Amino acid sequence: MDSRYTLPRTRRQPIPIRASLANALASKIVGQPDAIDALVPCVEMFQAGLSPENRPAGVFLLLGPTGTGKTRTVEALAETLHGSEKSLLKIDCGEYQMEHEVAKLIGAPPGYLGHRETQPALTQQKLAAVASEKCGLSLVLFDEIEKAAPSMARLMLGLLDRGILRLGDNSQVNFEKAVIFMTSNLGAREMMREIAPEIGFQSAVAPAAEDVLRRLERVAMSAVRRKFSPEFVNRIDRVITYRPLEPADLMAIVEHEIDRLQRHIVNRLGSRAFAVEVPSAVRQWLLETGTSMEYGARELKRTVHRHLTQPIAAMVARGQIEEGQTVRASVRADRMSLAVRASRRTSDDSPKVA
Repeated sequence: MDSRYTLPRTRRQPIPIRASLANALASKIVGQPDAIDALVPCVEMFQAGLSPENRPAGVFLLLGPTGTGKTRTVEALAETLHGSEKSLLKIDCGEYQMEHEVAKLIGAPPGYLGHRETQPALTQQKLAAVASEKCGLSLVLFDEIEKAAPSMARLMLGLLDRGILRLGDNSQVNFEKAVIFMTSNLGAREMMREIAPEIGFQSAVAPAAEDVLRRLERVAMSAVRRKFSPEFVNRIDRVITYRPLEPADLMAIVEHEIDRLQRHIVNRLGSRAFAVEVPSAVRQWLLETGTSMEYGARELKRTVHRHLTQPIAAMVARGQIEEGQTVRASVRADRMSLAVRASRRTSDDSPKVA
């Protein structure tokens, strides 16, 4: 294996938790330093054994336009703490839009139809399953909380305040060793108007980034207060508003997606793996084609998938890429699509995983 990807064997002084965790998150979360600054102290307090008693280790509400990295933040924290982005308990609130569906979270009480057949979505066993030997902190994500029925917020009041959720069978789930995340697109339309104002005096002058962020925070909090009760909002430790991604952030996402594609090829194909060469001109084309103010990084990822991953997968399925070759991408003359071709690789073209 290339020496650049091996860990040094020399003894070194331990890296402070804040520096190591912040750096690890910064390599996975693009363009959202406020989110990293909020999460690191929470994890530090838990690892130091100083988290508050009788309540969750942290309660965060993540707001912002779609495609800015809200869900990705929680996945990145799970990957950093537990080694896998899937090591979190995710509740898709879109599945709980009706009042009676909220009962699935805690299970039916004794005497009600389906008491024994209905397994609660939130149990102590499921909470413990997403922790690890490396870190005992469980991550719970209520995704798109605004889509859930109003009874969801009422049910969560005790959970957020005392760290206890009572199930239908009268047993309790303790959330003291858990961080609760809630994501929401509340105020997203108003935020988009702040980012890209319509015809008027504001559109002639580009406001400073910090001014835009402050305006987004005001819009987001106004939408939150209209949706949720004051006692619910008062139980949230930190509301994090995600800022729009800058061109440099989007290019970093392009680089990350290309690196992820190469790792996927190496991990899945093993000895049949090949190198993928994506010149800077192609990366710039992917950035220009996939940049969307409305959909953020999601559209960029779809562009990489559609124009790079899918053509490469088709070539592999047809047997057009042999062991020892390099796949190179180039922009076609009409600049409407990419050309992907396999060629003989040189001695230094072997696929590597960063």
